[in-house]
Amino acid sequence: MNEYISPNLGLDLVRVTETAALAAGRWMGLGEPDEAHRLAGKAMVSVLDTLTIDGRIVVGEEGKLGIHSPLDGGLQVGTGNGLPMDVVADPIDGTRLLALGRPDAIAVAGLAPRGAMWNPTPAVYMEKIVVDYQVADALVPECMDAPAPWILALVARVKQKKVRDLVVFVLDRPRHKDLIDEIRTAGARIVLREQGDISGALMAVVNDVNVDILMGVGGVAEGVIAACAIKSLGGAMLGRLSPQSAEERAAVKAAGLNTQQILTCDELVSGEDIYFAATGITDGVLLSGLRYHGNIAETESMVIRCKTGTRRIIHAEHLVDVRRET
Repeated sequence: MNEYISPNLGLDLVRVTETAALAAGRWMGLGEPDEAHRLAGKAMVSVLDTLTIDGRIVVGEEGKLGIHSPLDGGLQVGTGNGLPMDVVADPIDGTRLLALGRPDAIAVAGLAPRGAMWNPTPAVYMEKIVVDYQVADALVPECMDAPAPWILALVARVKQKKVRDLVVFVLDRPRHKDLIDEIRTAGARIVLREQGDISGALMAVVNDVNVDILMGVGGVAEGVIAACAIKSLGGAMLGRLSPQSAEERAAVKAAGLNTQQILTCDELVSGEDIYFAATGITDGVLLSGLRYHGNIAETESMVIRCKTGTRRIIHAEHLVDVRRET
């Protein structure tokens, strides 16, 4: 694609994640994840539709949520007057974290030229390994089938650490019992989170967080969104479809998808005109959560542009209509 893409698209995209975070922030700890997600999604789409792009949601939320939303796969977003773009978005990565007032709930979105993003619909889950730029060249497709201790030894060798010095991010799910046992036996430390697949990937690739690698099975949509940031920061990712139910396996088979194919970051999202944005909803390792001071709400966001490898941290103040909130 040779058409000029404005570098300001990243700054436009952060307005999308800020708006979703602002809509979700008041639901922290209230125990209503579905309502928080509904309102944040509605707010997110309202701003996406102001972007001067001919956007298309690539991997939607309907597979994960089991219900339709304004962020379903294939739906059009943007004004329709700009360049054709692929869009991936999650109004709340860590909906349950938000509902329980736990750390690292974030709003996220990614943009790339039309056709750049992998779309394995109707698949919902995939295996993932994510590492930072130091280990990127050493993460080859064969790693996906290697035992966890072997992979950890590889990462430790490249980073000139001992395995016991490594920190591994894993989702706290029953499906990861064997993986967690292997990591513990190898002697590495573990960060277990019940949600936050995208946050975990970001932790593994940014320089100022003490996480060395993400391992395990998570969402396909989350994988594609995370790939926008991972590639932009020079990290590496391997992914492979991993259906978690009979229904998903049947749907994947009917769609002719290859569950043996191992994809790299470049295959998950291609090219360099890639943008990623995230805004904190609850306080976390990556970003501060919403702060309220009367009719002022403060947000902290990151914006990443692949072509330059730039990660910006943006602190913003937003006037809030307190009357409308109450």
